[in-house]
Amino acid sequence: MMRRALYAAAAVAAVSLAMPASAEWKPTKPITIIVPWAAGGSTDQVTRVTAGELEKALGGNVVVVNQPGASGSIGTKAALDAQKDGYTWTAGAAKDLGTYIVSGTLDTKIQDWHLYLNVANVEIFSVNPSSPLKDMGEFVKMMKEKGDSLSVSTGGVNSSSFAAMEALKGAAGGTYKNVTYDGGNPAVIAAVSGEVMATSQLGAEQAEMIRAKKLRPLAVASDKPLVIEGYGEIPPITNWVKNYPVTANYFGIWAPKGIPAEVVQAMDKAWADHMSKSEALRKYAESKGAAVGAYYGEEAQKRVMPAVQVNAWQMFEGGKAKVKPDTVGIPKP
Repeated sequence: MMRRALYAAAAVAAVSLAMPASAEWKPTKPITIIVPWAAGGSTDQVTRVTAGELEKALGGNVVVVNQPGASGSIGTKAALDAQKDGYTWTAGAAKDLGTYIVSGTLDTKIQDWHLYLNVANVEIFSVNPSSPLKDMGEFVKMMKEKGDSLSVSTGGVNSSSFAAMEALKGAAGGTYKNVTYDGGNPAVIAAVSGEVMATSQLGAEQAEMIRAKKLRPLAVASDKPLVIEGYGEIPPITNWVKNYPVTANYFGIWAPKGIPAEVVQAMDKAWADHMSKSEALRKYAESKGAAVGAYYGEEAQKRVMPAVQVNAWQMFEGGKAKVKPDTVGIPKP
């Protein structure tokens, strides 16, 4: 239901924001999209699907390059520092991009970027199959009673997986042992191998391992259940933690403001005419427990802000922030 609703809304928004036919910019050299995380993770997966669709829409080559490190900030900075000619983009979760300034890892705000969203992902709280934890109630109980023994793999302070655990910690109480990896794929593998007890990575990164029964999902970070093809239904976290702050976690590609206007117009048109109707993106989303959310422009900025706000203030209240969010234009939700 969530996927259908988001997909329909994306199509409506795209049509209403469609650019005139005068947007005729065509790339004369390959466009580079820097994925600031390791290969195989959710950002890498959806960016490669997006790159293929963008090649069809723009009629040029799009190259995806992985440049992980420092919770995504190294690759993002490379795009920020690149020549603003429209040929260097980056990718990831919008709520990560919007909170680099709060964590002190990169001096940039979400408003400094042109956002082109592709899907809305959701985190899943999963454990290694050998774990004695049978449901999310037992997971929360362990956080409260033996939190130091509960090792959870995440992608670092600016990652969606860390934000999910901090949201759970704030809503339910207790603590956990955060074990940081350079991206979603290695974090998931750590849970599969038993190096850590659990992971809170995105469903897109866990889906294959869940289907193969190498991870046991306990709950999805949502107020609605999630169905993963080949596995079945995963219950929502709100079955156990009623006050868990649920926000849409949008992913996409972005370039810093200052690129030529004709590039922006061409990208807007590509999103309106092609990406919002992409069958490849729809199939990817359905197979990964995600939802298509092909938004851009002011609508994209509006949709990502709730998650940016929640993530930023979780960091601050959890002692992980170097900058108070409302001093950089992020009001408390």
